[in-house]
Amino acid sequence: MADCLRTCLDCAAVCWNCASLCSRESQFCVECCSLCAVVCNACAEECAKHEMPHCQRCAEACRTCAEVCQAMAA
Repeated sequence: MADCLRTCLDCAAVCWNCASLCSRESQFCVECCSLCAVVCNACAEECAKHEMPHCQRCAEACRTCAEVCQAMAA
């Protein structure tokens, strides 16, 4: 579970920063969204390994976020 928690914290940090950059229409928004998609996918994969309901909800939310970030980075 340590890897799961670490990945979730990394994901939250990247998502927070990405949202901040995009809200300011930063010149780095596309690159940040691309990174955010990678991190969200990694978090989804890690959380999906665990059967606890909160891990499954996190995996689902991360997959959705990754899809949106990939679309914004395209």
